[in-house]
Amino acid sequence: MDLDRSLSAYDYTLPETQIAQNPAHPRDHSRLMVISDRSQHRHQHFYELEQFLQPGDLLVMNNTRVIPARLYGHKPTGSQVEVLLLEEKSPNQWLALVKPGRKLQPGAVIEFTPIAPQNTSVQLAATILDRDSATGGRLLEFRTATNQSLLEVIEQYGHMPLPPYIQDSQSTPEQYQTVYGDRLGSAAAPTAGLHFTPELLERLTQKGVDRTFVTLHVGVGTFRPVEVEDITQHEMHGEWIEVPAETVEKVRQTQINGGRVIAVGTTSARSLEGASQRSGKLEPYCGKTEIFIYPGYDWKTVDGMITNFHLPKSSLMMMISALIGRQRLLDLYAEAIRENYRFYSFGDAMLILPEAKI
Repeated sequence: MDLDRSLSAYDYTLPETQIAQNPAHPRDHSRLMVISDRSQHRHQHFYELEQFLQPGDLLVMNNTRVIPARLYGHKPTGSQVEVLLLEEKSPNQWLALVKPGRKLQPGAVIEFTPIAPQNTSVQLAATILDRDSATGGRLLEFRTATNQSLLEVIEQYGHMPLPPYIQDSQSTPEQYQTVYGDRLGSAAAPTAGLHFTPELLERLTQKGVDRTFVTLHVGVGTFRPVEVEDITQHEMHGEWIEVPAETVEKVRQTQINGGRVIAVGTTSARSLEGASQRSGKLEPYCGKTEIFIYPGYDWKTVDGMITNFHLPKSSLMMMISALIGRQRLLDLYAEAIRENYRFYSFGDAMLILPEAKI
């Protein structure tokens, strides 16, 4: 089998001490590995990003905002239940992962515990409607005595859904949000965007670097593990994206003027390429994408990317490999480990600029 299509070829060993438990403070003081495809790379800091971008470049950012998607409750029998919201299917109906899943079958009722019971009079409950075979999750219908929607009361019940590898964090909920996210609905942060500060964004604007937005509410499609050795047999779970006409026009003008379209994060890249899939060029789109990007992929819109360091054998590693090559990525990860970079959601970043002279 071609190594680029073999799951085991995307494996690496990371010391646990390099899994970031807290974000950099300030946000833009994380480290930044700047990479071209000419076997060149440099070690910088994120606040130096403007040195490597040019007037006329366009940053495409995911404006999703994380909801406090982890809820705790109990069945009428008193048994404890944990729920992680993944995706809103219709008003007050959500796809979610539940623990213990085996004992929560359709018809079961969960009553949720507010964060501060003394400060809320809103009661929240959900009924399990169905099982989702693709994710192993459940479809839940939420209800309150006041007929408010889940998103209207979730701040009173929900906890920020930090990834399971973050076990000892002193971060605040706001540190797991980008400074520009304003579209509620994500189960995880688009972590490449966590490095930006308002001051850095203003400096980029002053330099002539433009920005625009897409929306992808991060769910199971982004972090679902690849479990088949032949990665071409992996089925991506669809995720809802929105690429508005304004973004399409900004991308078009950037391309006409010779600028670079740089995706801030794999979710922005997935949105742009997903919306380019039907005709081979970027078009306005609102709906699901199941696009799976791995080596051999012909990029339609994205010229470069800002991204964090990802988990072994993840679809995100495969996407980055499609941009700069699997072996080169593994070599850069090995150097990042030697140089004591911090990995994963609160970790350091890469700026990938294929063809650039750095």
